[in-house]
Amino acid sequence: MKKRAVSLLLAGLMTLGLAVTGLTGCGDSTDGKESVRLMVWSPQGDQSKEKGEWLQTCCNAFAEEHPEWDITFVYGVADEASSAGQVSQDAEASADVFLYANDNLTTMTDAEALVKFGGVYRDEIEATNSQASLDSVTMDGEVYGIPFAINTWFMFYDKSVFSEEDVKNLDTMLEKGVVSFPFTNSWYLPAFYIGNGCTLFGDGTDASKGVDFGGEKAREVTDYLIDLEANPNFRIDQDGSGIAGLRDGSINAMFSGSWDAVSVSEILGDNMGVAALPTYTLNGEEKQMYSYAGTKAVGVNTQSEYMVQAVQLAIFLANEYSQRLHYELESVVPCNTELLQDADIIADEVVAAVNDTFNYTSILQPNLAEMANCWTPVENMGKGIRNGSITHENAAEQTELMNEAMNSSGI
Repeated sequence: MKKRAVSLLLAGLMTLGLAVTGLTGCGDSTDGKESVRLMVWSPQGDQSKEKGEWLQTCCNAFAEEHPEWDITFVYGVADEASSAGQVSQDAEASADVFLYANDNLTTMTDAEALVKFGGVYRDEIEATNSQASLDSVTMDGEVYGIPFAINTWFMFYDKSVFSEEDVKNLDTMLEKGVVSFPFTNSWYLPAFYIGNGCTLFGDGTDASKGVDFGGEKAREVTDYLIDLEANPNFRIDQDGSGIAGLRDGSINAMFSGSWDAVSVSEILGDNMGVAALPTYTLNGEEKQMYSYAGTKAVGVNTQSEYMVQAVQLAIFLANEYSQRLHYELESVVPCNTELLQDADIIADEVVAAVNDTFNYTSILQPNLAEMANCWTPVENMGKGIRNGSITHENAAEQTELMNEAMNSSGI
């Protein structure tokens, strides 16, 4: 049977909710075992000896759990952002199992390169993930991956400068210390607009509703941002200047993600504070900042020759054991609901901040293809305010131009 036919048959059975564990792959038998070859992709860090070889360790543990298979693992390097493009462009030459960022979901589903999880597999995914995590890998009612980490940003701060009460409001912080923010990065700047009622595609899933980053509510935010950029205690974080400022003491708080936690901890030591996003004060009212959020997930290629084994490996790479190991070796913040009941893990300030942000001060980043039109206009808004070309005098006009561009495929 041809590779594609086998793959689509098995994928179809899973979509219908039928268990596939009794089906066999196409490998030759060796000493009564089925020979299986699985190509697995992950970022370089997951495979490096310096960081503990997370991927190899998990794959070896999986093989030990399945003595009925003689598994050969082939490892390749692809980070969560780039894997989607490679799989969607040439699924047959790509990995059986790979890690991907959920905002690339549409790219792979459009190419019919991502397996749908059904039956007992979907049951397990639903039982060990929050609804928000599930939503991040769900499209048209189908589940296309197993989340293994939360992907969002939050706030690091110096406890010797700010109290826990101070960090609840950005403007209060700016009265007491210097705050750095990635102002010209369009993954961060929308936090202010969303906080004042601006929306993307309705609830994030309806392309027909478009982007609403216009009108008075958006103009008010643009005016606020102009004043924010001019504040002497505000710094624009770019090219690592936030971390550098924490190190030399010229900056007391910055916004980033878990990937910077080790560096910030080394710099601030016991003074490292971590918190979900603060509010900001707009026209006398407190508005909550909202970050984009998503997950990193394990996916399975529809072209896999060994579909049963690939699906079960994907489940394993995102299970409690693997997420715990990922956290211990690389500080990857887990999202498995059972693991988040572990006292040692939930005591970690970074884990708490990531989950508080994900649950209370974020929105799921839309998976829609139209989202691609939103990045450049917002980036240009930040750059225009920074360089002085966007002012209070033209804020209304420039805000409407940004909104028009976000709703246009011409950018």
